[in-house]
Amino acid sequence: MIINEEDLKKVIVARDPKSHKGDFGHALLIGGCYPYHGAIIMAALACVNSGAGLVTVATDKENISSLNTSLPEAMAISIDDSPLLIKYIQKADLILIGPGLAEDSRAQAVFDLTLKHLTADKIVLIDGSALNLLAKKETYMINVRTLILTPHQKEWERLSGLKIDQQNPVNNQKCLQVFPNKTILVAKSHQTKVLRGEDYFELKHGGPYQSIGGMGDTLAGMIAAFALQFPKSTLFEKVACATYLHSKIAEDLSQEHYLVRPTLISHNIPKAMQKICLSNQA
Repeated sequence: MIINEEDLKKVIVARDPKSHKGDFGHALLIGGCYPYHGAIIMAALACVNSGAGLVTVATDKENISSLNTSLPEAMAISIDDSPLLIKYIQKADLILIGPGLAEDSRAQAVFDLTLKHLTADKIVLIDGSALNLLAKKETYMINVRTLILTPHQKEWERLSGLKIDQQNPVNNQKCLQVFPNKTILVAKSHQTKVLRGEDYFELKHGGPYQSIGGMGDTLAGMIAAFALQFPKSTLFEKVACATYLHSKIAEDLSQEHYLVRPTLISHNIPKAMQKICLSNQA
């Protein structure tokens, strides 16, 4: 099934006039270790601009001042403050781990700590280097409400064992069976696909103007925010629509930009979402 504008209109609806930030979820984003500080900032920017009620970032202590300067709407804690990190893992509704996390022993310790303290009521989104850390595990069974994976083709090869030329919807769906029930896979490529069990969406938007670092971090932040909102839609629909909107904004911007920076996508998210809401009311 191809994702289209009508799917967006079903998901992105006007907010209740009586709502408050607590109605739109608390996302904890973990990553941005040296030298990848920008990755978690881009994920957080997308998450805030996509409407998450609260965003907390666990990152390098040296990265916090940059984050506070560029995105004062997000809270920030040191990734090395384990007691505080555990507290926020327990408080958050959704945990996004991986953008700029790295793959060294420190990153492994943070990843293991996070997995250890997850509970069955959490949504967990694993992205970037955390996907490679997950691939080293003996089992992929994680005790959470829903697991969302956002690998590019090489990362999915490490997780699934499927060579890139074998990565089709049928094979991908078979490989998802080794993950927790209802795991959602966003298989990123030039034609990104979103899968969960027998459910399947394919993306027809996007192009080479998105070939720049930080694009996946921005997508992860958007997915995290969408997952926390729009209670009348399923989580699978929300993930698919966040993925669609990410590429649709980039495609629209490419009419005037040879290359579309991820941060430019983020700055255009609120405008694009409002346009969809207004079209619903017309």
